[in-house]
Amino acid sequence: MNKPVELDTSVTAELRALLGERLTVSRGIRDQHGRDESALPNASPQAVVFPESTAEISEIARICTRHRVPMIPFGVGTSLEGHVLAIHGGVTIDMGRMNRILAIHANDLDAVVQAGVTRKSLNEAIRHAGLFFPIDPGADATLGGMASTRASGTNAVRYGTMRENVLALTVVLANGEVIRTAGRSRKSAAGYDLTRLFVGSEGTLGIITEVTIRLQAAPEAMSSAVCPFPSIESAVNTVIQTIQAGIPIARSELLCDLTVRAINKYSKTSYPEQPHLFLEFHGSLAGVKEQANAVQEIANANGGSAFSWTTLAEDRNRMWQARHDAYFACLQLYPGSRAITADVCVPISRLAECIIDTQADVADRPVPTPILGHVGDGNFHCVLLVRPENPEEILEAQKINKRLVKRALAMEGTCTGEHGIGIGKQAYLREELGNAVDVMKNIKTALDPHSLMNPGKIING
Repeated sequence: MNKPVELDTSVTAELRALLGERLTVSRGIRDQHGRDESALPNASPQAVVFPESTAEISEIARICTRHRVPMIPFGVGTSLEGHVLAIHGGVTIDMGRMNRILAIHANDLDAVVQAGVTRKSLNEAIRHAGLFFPIDPGADATLGGMASTRASGTNAVRYGTMRENVLALTVVLANGEVIRTAGRSRKSAAGYDLTRLFVGSEGTLGIITEVTIRLQAAPEAMSSAVCPFPSIESAVNTVIQTIQAGIPIARSELLCDLTVRAINKYSKTSYPEQPHLFLEFHGSLAGVKEQANAVQEIANANGGSAFSWTTLAEDRNRMWQARHDAYFACLQLYPGSRAITADVCVPISRLAECIIDTQADVADRPVPTPILGHVGDGNFHCVLLVRPENPEEILEAQKINKRLVKRALAMEGTCTGEHGIGIGKQAYLREELGNAVDVMKNIKTALDPHSLMNPGKIING
């Protein structure tokens, strides 16, 4: 699907005049920017640029639009649906040098950052002020990339997703125009909500260069708990009943027995190889103790055993690092594999049913198929391991994924709870949203008439 390797010399000359050595056509760097963490085939751009300001990105967009050259924003390449693949060639815009924290407004609980700032570097910078940014997809992703894919993660059950935590954006449009979507106020009724339009747009409508985000006050206390269960159903029912009881849980992560086996080997932990919940509570010292005790009672009623919880930071960090490493741990269950990772989300009342039906669907699969997820908000992942050189495995995994998506949609859920559409889930978008996809196409055409902004993602055309 890629265009020829070399750009027109006039394009290269204009970009070189703007950026100097921050333009490269090196094969190794282009290949590095033509892959992500998905099982999709690599697709390299024709050039990679490394801008340092919104003004430079604006001029890059003007040059590329004038010459009809596709533009692909790139954070750190941790996406799972092919968002950064240059399937139509073009110029990849690496945001790595756009890594400055522009302002921290501690009294207002917000910050303004360039799009290349990663979530860990932000949290390190605001820790001294008693603040933290709660969106935690596991990978140390950039804030621009997280906004572009509407990322969420382990804390979403309490703090929401990027949709709820982005106040405003600075965006460069295809023609090079720079817009600011909102101010810093916590609410506004001023016109169309352009911030929400660009959050989740995956770089197809414009290039996010700055993000204004909500911050949270660090809680007085945090406690984390772990509990094994006799079955997936009993673990999920524990989470559902916890939420229905109004207990303000911060994280609730499900791991199947295969996932536990994988993280034990990868992270050198020693959890019993059976379904587990990893839980976390935020609040006052008395509050987190009360929450943990209440959830322990619910877990015991559902067959949970050996429920244990701690407020020690080193124990909490070890547990959550093991959870964050679960994706890479699962890959080791089938050496040489990549993953087709489903991320459906359903109403929590249907969650246990959806997971149990999925377990039955993969039960006879010869390849290990772990299931894990952020079950507090109805989101779970089925990790379909495949060897890229084995087309039969890939086809089988795609069929399983299709059945899973149809199952979720039949339960009034979604084909993607947090990974986004990219390339991998385009086939399901119309099935989920119907003629709303035509409205998306009209918006895309209005803002990007030549389809140069990350073309081929979300909407093919």
